[in-house]
Amino acid sequence: MSTSPLHDFEGKLRGRRVFVTGHTGFTGSWAVQWLQMIGAEVHGFSLPAPTTPNLFEDAAVQDALASHVIGDVGDFAAVKAAMRDASPELVLHLAAQPLVRRSYRAPIETYQANVMGTVHVLEAARSLGVMGAVCVTTDKVYQNREWAYGYRETDRLGGSDPYSASKAAAEIVIDSYRSSMTSWKQTMLIAAARGGNIIGGGDWAEDRLIPDFARAARAGTPITLRNPAATRPWQHVLALIHGYFMLLARMTDGHGDTSSAWNLGPAADAAMTVGDVVERLRARWTDMTVMIEPTHLHETTALALDSIKAQRRLRWKPAWSTEEGIDRTADWYAAYVPGTGASTALTRRQIEEYRASLTR
Repeated sequence: MSTSPLHDFEGKLRGRRVFVTGHTGFTGSWAVQWLQMIGAEVHGFSLPAPTTPNLFEDAAVQDALASHVIGDVGDFAAVKAAMRDASPELVLHLAAQPLVRRSYRAPIETYQANVMGTVHVLEAARSLGVMGAVCVTTDKVYQNREWAYGYRETDRLGGSDPYSASKAAAEIVIDSYRSSMTSWKQTMLIAAARGGNIIGGGDWAEDRLIPDFARAARAGTPITLRNPAATRPWQHVLALIHGYFMLLARMTDGHGDTSSAWNLGPAADAAMTVGDVVERLRARWTDMTVMIEPTHLHETTALALDSIKAQRRLRWKPAWSTEEGIDRTADWYAAYVPGTGASTALTRRQIEEYRASLTR
């Protein structure tokens, strides 16, 4: 456990039983460690870690878990059995097929994981009397019109690619469960958290900018960019987890308005192009040749979130700027040495540094 004083939202999660789906993934690995550091009892349900290497194994995340179940959110019986055994008060639903380009290759898998997986998690939580659930979706749930200003929670949902469409469909499932609670004579709170383009140390997923940079840096090869002019709401994984935890903590107080959709994005003027991010990585970490190879697959050019609601009601805002988040990510990868166990200390140190930044 951390020896640092707990922030208010952390104090409300201390001692709570939290069921985390997708805990072997990149975000899940960071979230589990933070929860364990503040004294929560964490139970994980997930497929095996999706990449080699992966942060879950490198940082010995399993050691921070009260229970660790390998299973598929597409299997309702398995989800319910694991949740029943854990008897959680709160659920953080991270499990997903999270990659846009992979969704074109595997649309059935994408819809099964992102839509039916959400149905299974929410139905298990409802049937077992869980207090509240935070379901993580994405900034890409919005019908993208290439607007310069940020999308608001009330803007129209939609998606051109299977990933975006599946996450927009999951939002409809979430809203249906939320709206049906009174008909079931239940009060489970359900929040949908829509975050931006996530960055941070230990991500080795395919077709993501910084993992691609890390692989190229280690191999001594050029990095290939599809659209260097595209802008994205880049933000560090800890900023998003901070928002998820604030929502979970608010649920412990029974705030009914938590049961809604929440944008968790950086400031509107913080969006950076793909090319700008790469230039910052080259300056902070290591220089390399950049190549451009346009894709024929549909990808948005401009994307931003309006997070005023979370800023005003939750008092949430990223403790690190976009630039600082990129720098911290570069520092993590630069210090990473495979097979040494250093990832545990690297990750936990950055969690402590982020927590310390919250007091500024």
